[in-house]
Amino acid sequence: MMAKLLTALTYLLVYITVLPLWRHDAWWVRGLDFPRFQFMLLALAMLVAELLLFDFSEYTSWLMAIIALGSLCYHAGWIIPYTTLYPVEVKKARRRDPQNQISILTANVLTSNRRASDLLQMVHQYQPDVLVTLETDQWWEDQLAELEKDYNYTLKCPLDNKYGMHVYSKLLLQDTAIQFLVEPDVPSMHALVELRSGVQVRIHFLHPAPPSPTENFRSSERDAELLVVAKSVSDEFSPIIVTGDLNDVAWSTTTRLFRKISGLLDPRIGRGMFNTFHADYFFARWPLDHLFHSEHFTLISIKRLPYFGSDHFPMLVELLYDETHGADQRGLVAEEDDHEWAEEKMEVHDVDEEDVHEPGK
Repeated sequence: MMAKLLTALTYLLVYITVLPLWRHDAWWVRGLDFPRFQFMLLALAMLVAELLLFDFSEYTSWLMAIIALGSLCYHAGWIIPYTTLYPVEVKKARRRDPQNQISILTANVLTSNRRASDLLQMVHQYQPDVLVTLETDQWWEDQLAELEKDYNYTLKCPLDNKYGMHVYSKLLLQDTAIQFLVEPDVPSMHALVELRSGVQVRIHFLHPAPPSPTENFRSSERDAELLVVAKSVSDEFSPIIVTGDLNDVAWSTTTRLFRKISGLLDPRIGRGMFNTFHADYFFARWPLDHLFHSEHFTLISIKRLPYFGSDHFPMLVELLYDETHGADQRGLVAEEDDHEWAEEKMEVHDVDEEDVHEPGK
């Protein structure tokens, strides 16, 4: 009986491992990109059980064990870059330099959450240069209004559809824009942020809708928004940061495509997963809140902040503008097929890189 159960689970493992290789954008396909760490643990547990319980004088026992081992290695290959077993992609900062530093706190608040005081306390404790809040409606805007005593520059788009967004900055914001690039009720924000040294940094704040049975049945809307921003920054030589809740895991094919097309770096590579969602379920967490940046920056620190009532943990990232030290940093490289695939995804929603506001131009 146990052998039959393990065999059935092995076939299920094959299904959930192979199906995401299909480039179909249906939510029930793309959703399998998310729990690769959990799939890796499942494959490990199955391999151990099969080694203990199977009769390896039979051919099928070897086949099942090989499938479990192959699945384990495949999923581990996606996860290992987000562990300390892998070389870092972004260098550690050589020093602190307040004139050239920027710290960004990203917080998906969960619209129905009413623990605004906990978030305010966190902001007062960590004193980020820039705070970006997601899922913020008018109630949240009213609660966060006290921040404007210290955060003189703001961008506000309160919405009650779980896609409201606010940016509060101590640093000068210039050439700002709020856009609805793909969906008419899903905003993105774009700005030129001036460091204390006078260096100007182009920042894009994103929160595309996820593929799910309750949101978009396909990932095409999310993919198009991510990739049109990636294309818009791909030929830039100025400092760039893209941050927000991207509703995609760090190791998915779409996020990897975003990194290839944009050329931006991921400071989590070689450091950890920094899982931010779901805050209430330790066994089902993955990294949905991201920050990517150009080679102009090195990393001072990256940390996941404490629970404050949302289904997301906040993320705090501190970067140092150090163009000389970071000049030889390299991320993923796009090939011709990657560019063609990105263009196909953008064409589905008729968006082009020229649609993206490019601060500073």
